Order: sequence, then structure tokens, then C-alpha cells
Amino acid sequence: MILLLFPCMSSRFRRSFLLLAILPLIASASPTGEPVKLGFFMSITGRDASFGEAALRGARLAIDDVNAAGGILGRPAELVVEDNRSLPGESATAVKKLIARDKVVALIGECASSRTLEAAPLAQAAGLPLVTPASTNPRVTAVGDCIFRMCFADPFQGEVLANYAWKQLGLRRAALLIDPGAPYSVGLAEVFSRTFTALGGRIVASQKYSGGDKDLRAQLTAIRSAQPDTIFLPGYYVEAGLAAQQARELGLKATLLGGDGFEAPQLIEIGGAALNGTYYSTHYSAESQSPASQRFVAAYQARYGGVPVGLAALTYDAIKLIADAITRAGGTDRVALRKALAATHDFPGVTGRTTLDEHRDAVKEAAIITVRDGRCVFVDSIRP
Repeated sequence: MILLLFPCMSSRFRRSFLLLAILPLIASASPTGEPVKLGFFMSITGRDASFGEAALRGARLAIDDVNAAGGILGRPAELVVEDNRSLPGESATAVKKLIARDKVVALIGECASSRTLEAAPLAQAAGLPLVTPASTNPRVTAVGDCIFRMCFADPFQGEVLANYAWKQLGLRRAALLIDPGAPYSVGLAEVFSRTFTALGGRIVASQKYSGGDKDLRAQLTAIRSAQPDTIFLPGYYVEAGLAAQQARELGLKATLLGGDGFEAPQLIEIGGAALNGTYYSTHYSAESQSPASQRFVAAYQARYGGVPVGLAALTYDAIKLIADAITRAGGTDRVALRKALAATHDFPGVTGRTTLDEHRDAVKEAAIITVRDGRCVFVDSIRP
């Protein structure tokens, strides 16, 4: 068709023009051959289903984008999904299946640190790389050199929250509401407390609850007597929403603070207007003006009809990072892939450029979000 449109071109120019015309077709050729299987385990149902749903959406977008660009070394990428149902023990079962039955070349999961810690020793024993999108407890990557993290870790997040509370919000008296059975909750509380007191703040009360508890009034009543100006709840969105509602019912006006576990659309559904004035840290804001983020948000909205949360973006980046590392490694050999992941420097992701440090933790900034009139609004960005 090109030759018919341009009959006066020289034969040499026609050959060059034809080559330029078909290059995009070559670059976007459909991948063929045996699929590259990536194992995905998440809480798709159960108490923390919002996390798993967001992660799965981001993962599927990433797989589609990888395959649209020609796949991984010319082979199609395939996501093999296992649901741990938000239950203890199920992540280990899921990972055993993914390794032994499905023969995946890498693992993506989980969001909750406790569930990633179930799976990480199995991945390490198999020498199979595991990339967690959002498990922030330092113990996760300490399991071994096959475990990687796409997000910042709790020591950074805890310091960011304590400094923001003290310096930007002027808060001085903090109460803690902790789930002692969740490594995420315990680790984040420890760092926050240490940093906040070092700045001159006081921890005036500390109460415990169990994950899944619906009634936190007894703990909040005890906290109320200590007259805090902030309640730090290093937990997940269900407890955050319930705590906000019940605190306001009891007359507590203290500012509610939390970490990335707060981030889910259901946070507002559960807590409603009681959450106004809440602040939490997370890994990403859809309000980011970077071209990569804007493309991701547009694709996500076109497909799912909503705004992506940080977990969707982190999971998207985790899969794109694995695909990039396989390409750099020249194949799916476990040792070569592990080394390629460990050498990640300045990877251009939706959530920002990511470098993995010597502990295989991502070095990246934190976003501060506040709840205002029923919306989660970006207010600040804190660099390491």
C-alpha cells in the first residue's frame, strides 16, 4: 500500500519507509510460546478483600500491558491467582500450590505483613523470588535474599507519621490502639512511639484489640480518660472506620492517625463523616502528575470505573519490575532472576522511581493523605 501511495520514491527510500512502517507492528507482535507464569496470592475474599481486589486489578492491568508490548522475552505473561481468603495459614497453602503445581517463576503477595511472613520462608527455601507490593514490616525481607519489597518499610513510615504529627499537625499527646497479633501493627507502633517521644511528645495511653473486633468502645473509653490529642491506630481500614465512628460517639475529638493499611475505598464507607480530619501515610496518590501515573490512572478508570488506590499501583509496579528483571536476566533462572531484582536501580514505575537497597527494600517517598468531606485528599509528599 505504501508503494502505491508514493510511486515517485526511490527504491532505497521506499525500502526504508516500508521498514519504518512495519516496525511498530514488529514491536507489538503478539507473544507466543510457553507462558511465563507469575504466582499471585492475596486476600481476594474475607475481611481484607478490598486489599486483594485492588491488588488484583493492578496486576491484571500490568499483565495486559506486558503482553501488549510483546510479552516477556517474546513469551506471554500469565497470572496464576490464589485467594487466601484473609485467613491465617492460607497464604502458605497457596504458595505451596503455586510453586509445586503451577511451576511459577516468581511470586507476588501479600499486602498484610503477617500473611507475607507465612509465605516468605517457603519462597526462600525454594530459591524463588517473591515481591511483596505492600508488606511493610522489616521482618519480611529479613527472611532471606529471595524476598523483595516494592514499598517503603515501617521504620520510614513510622518516622514520617511521628514527624508529621509533631511538626505539621502540632500534636503532643498520643494514644496507641494496637493489634498485638499483627506484625504490621506492632512494628509500626514501635517506630512511631520511639520517634514521637524523641521529639518531645508523650504516649499517654496504649490499648490492644484483636483483628476482626467490631466493638472498640472499651479501649476507646480508657483512651478518652487520658485526654490524648491524637490516636495512632496502626491497623487496617475496617478497624480504622469503626474506631473513628465509635470514638466520635464517645465524644473523643482526637485526630486519628494511621499508616497505609487505612487505604481502601471501604474506609469512607465504614467510617463516614467521623473520619474527617484523619491523616494517614501511603505509597502513592492518584493525584500524582507524573506521565506514568496519569497513564495508569486513565487506564484504570477506563477499565474499572474508579480511581486506583496505592495497592493497585504498587502491584502494577511489582509485576512490571519482575518482567523487567526477567528481561535483564535473559531468562527465568531463579538465581539469575534474584540477582537481577537485587540490582534494581531507578526503575521507572507508576509509584515513582524505585531503587532496592541492600535489604531489598524500596527507597521511595511517602504520601500523606487526609480525609476531607468524605474524600481522601493528598496533602504532602515526604522523601526519605
